[in-house]
Amino acid sequence: MEKSFNAIDKALDIKAEMVETVKEKPPVETPDDPQKDYEYSRKQLYTLIEKGQEAVNGILELAQDSQHPRAFEVAGQLIKSVGDVTDKLLELQKKMKDIEKPQSNGPKTVNNALFIGSTADLQKMLKQGFLNNDK
Repeated sequence: MEKSFNAIDKALDIKAEMVETVKEKPPVETPDDPQKDYEYSRKQLYTLIEKGQEAVNGILELAQDSQHPRAFEVAGQLIKSVGDVTDKLLELQKKMKDIEKPQSNGPKTVNNALFIGSTADLQKMLKQGFLNNDK
């Protein structure tokens, strides 16, 4: 589709040309390092907790000054929210420990010896030496 800018070209005494440019998106960094993700999440949670604590102090001061029930309700909700963020911080710690701890799936080989019979049969076999093979 070609656009004509003849009137503008004549008014400005220039020759306009259409130039198409292609914008390249900068590469998005996707870190695959769980340690970096952990550190970033931890910093963000600490920041949220600190800002939440400041907000709690402010709303409690406002609630006590105004003695308005809604202010106390908001203060309670804010306190709960800060508590939830601290719980998330502890969950993050636990998840990171689970990631770092080596996975042990139990023993690789299991040898189960099963004897089906009565104790009398077992005693007879032991006397005859079937189970005590000295090789």
